[in-house]
Amino acid sequence: MSKNLVVVESPAKASTIKKYLGGDFEVLASYGHVRDLKPKKGAVEPEHGFRMHYEPIARNKKHVDAIAAAMRKAEALYLATDLDREGEAISWHLIELLRAKDLLDGKPVHRVVFHEITRRAIEDAMQHTRDISMELVNAQQARRALDYLVGFNLSPLLWKKIKRGLSAGRVQSPALRLIAEREEEIEKFQAREYWTIEADAKHGGTAFAARLTRLGAEKVEQFTITNEEQARKAQEELLRAAKGRLAVVSVEKKQRRRQPAAPFITSTMQQEGVRKLGFTASRVMRAAQQLYEGVDIGTESVGLITYMRTDSVNLAREAIEEIRGYVAKKFGADHVPESPRVYKTNSKNAQEAHEAIRPTSVLRTPESIKRHLSSDQYKLYELIWKRTVACQMKHATIDTVAVDLDCGGRGIFRATGSTIAEPGFMAVYMEGMDEQAADGEERALPPLAQGDVVELSAIRPEQHFTEPPPRYTEASLVKTLEEYGIGRPSTYAAIISTLQQREYVEIENKRFRPTDVGKIVARFLTDHFFHYVDYEFTAKLEDELDAVSRGEKQWTPLLDEFWGPFKEQVIDKDANVSRKEVAQARDLGVDPASGQPVSVRIGRYGPYVQIGAAEGEAKPRFVSLRPGQRMDSITLEDALSLARLPRELGDLPDGHGVVANVGRFGPYIKYGSKYVSIKPPDDPYTITLARAVEVIKEKAAADAAKFIKEFPDTGIRVLNGRYGPYVTDGKRNARVPKDREPGELGLAEAQALLEAAPAARRRGRAGAAKAKAAG
Repeated sequence: MSKNLVVVESPAKASTIKKYLGGDFEVLASYGHVRDLKPKKGAVEPEHGFRMHYEPIARNKKHVDAIAAAMRKAEALYLATDLDREGEAISWHLIELLRAKDLLDGKPVHRVVFHEITRRAIEDAMQHTRDISMELVNAQQARRALDYLVGFNLSPLLWKKIKRGLSAGRVQSPALRLIAEREEEIEKFQAREYWTIEADAKHGGTAFAARLTRLGAEKVEQFTITNEEQARKAQEELLRAAKGRLAVVSVEKKQRRRQPAAPFITSTMQQEGVRKLGFTASRVMRAAQQLYEGVDIGTESVGLITYMRTDSVNLAREAIEEIRGYVAKKFGADHVPESPRVYKTNSKNAQEAHEAIRPTSVLRTPESIKRHLSSDQYKLYELIWKRTVACQMKHATIDTVAVDLDCGGRGIFRATGSTIAEPGFMAVYMEGMDEQAADGEERALPPLAQGDVVELSAIRPEQHFTEPPPRYTEASLVKTLEEYGIGRPSTYAAIISTLQQREYVEIENKRFRPTDVGKIVARFLTDHFFHYVDYEFTAKLEDELDAVSRGEKQWTPLLDEFWGPFKEQVIDKDANVSRKEVAQARDLGVDPASGQPVSVRIGRYGPYVQIGAAEGEAKPRFVSLRPGQRMDSITLEDALSLARLPRELGDLPDGHGVVANVGRFGPYIKYGSKYVSIKPPDDPYTITLARAVEVIKEKAAADAAKFIKEFPDTGIRVLNGRYGPYVTDGKRNARVPKDREPGELGLAEAQALLEAAPAARRRGRAGAAKAKAAG
């Protein structure tokens, strides 16, 4: 029997730590959170000091039961959950559950905190335990209560005013606003034409290019030349003046230093993982979690990186010494700066006691452990390793040169170039960028001196148009969220995932674009709840939560300050904002055939076209938009083509008419009282009668292959399914035993199988809710 019980979040972490502690310690996993707010109204009671009603998480019940069983026999409890607020809250909730079972009476409880999962770190942490930090717990409770109060009050308002199933989150809503406002900027953007004049020159056998910076006495700026006529005129003047040559009038040489980037924190790791590896933020965090919790590298199971949820750029003294020693040995002593590099965070809330994300030992090079890692683990580990090594290396030295070339007294061209004199840290790592400059490539120029004459090959006018601001990528969105102080780095992946799951945004060429529903939700929240999606307000609230975690502020007054005005605003908007006002209907024109107005608007099942007026004598027609169509860009012609449904395709030989249409569950063919789904590449707008007959026959053949046997007047059938033959009465399904021939089943045996089978699960939200309640 183990004297001590250690609890961590994940089984991988448990497995690694178990190997370090020996037989006196049992290590079990809670599998994440063990309690959460009850998923119903009233789980947080503002009128009673924000009392919170928790319940055990059903999916983790068996793991909590295992912890409870082990605690009955153990003499002491060690809580080794993560060192952030969420980890502190998991430990506290676990204590509450075990205390309710009378399992902690007289037994010491220790909180264990470590930044890396290595033998040295774990053994040291076990010797220096502390009590639960209620400041951290209360900060987590305050955040959870805020998210609950916003979600359970604002989301129903969205259902009523826009469509069911929508949600509004305290942090996801400002993030959605960022994406929607960027889209508005793009839609309003007016491109402007401008021209540049380039010279192709050659000297000493080396070709290079230069750009016109002065024309006559005028400095050439972006909009100096705005049309082809001006550009061609300038080209002709310059060619006449140059007579095939350009004269070097000045050479400016400089040497600059480039310093390495700071070691990774959560947000920068996510950004670089997106930019350099093509991962999503969620994928980055998943791989990082695995590297932190421990990997079997043959000789031992060890955590390969330090804790990956951090906003500190500090490095431990021991780590810096190891890195500097490695750099000196690998690259030479001249690649090590005279004194260690010390980085300072820009975040006022960064916990400086924490460390940046780094390898637990740089001596474990990526190549030396590659065979033990998955592809994602290796790529991310290599990125972290390189960034960490580079941050303690010497600066890079770059030689730059700018050459001005006179064009016969009529203009000045400038050529720029750069070369890397000493690569320094760049030999290991270079930080990525979200948007690459068009002329950002570093290039070398031939040796040039004042008075040199170079050969002019051509003068080229180049047409350009200004471009709208780019849509956000995951990397640039994470960077912007961090700059505004919206959320915390550990929540960015969840924010992005939620926006996609709610279908508020979609990915187009690796960039976020708001959907029609996303735009309307963002507009509704901005128009009617601006204070709560305001970037400064959201950041200030995060600062106050951080103050709670530091013990500088009480959590219930913070909630009280938020709740009163918010509740009043929800009540006011519920009463005074109409669904019609929120729907943002757009008039498209008039149907020439019927004379009825045509508009596009949002409904309970999404965007649709309406032909006719709700107050008119005739009932309006409603048609859903097709995939890819958008409320802001659909035309009258597009809308009228949608109204061609339902299409009558003709008749079957038995006299039944065949109709193509789109319903709630997608496009379909109807013949008689039967329906067949239409799947791509077939389309209800173009499908022919002949193809429809083929689809009907294919469905009949599939149904025939599925059918095995039927018992008349009982509703019981024996069918072939994805997982083999089964018996069904429409309410219950029962597998046919492997030792029975499905076609030989009798009615009594079929009924017995059904009686022993569980009721079929209901589909949809109601079914999911019922299943959750039952669990």
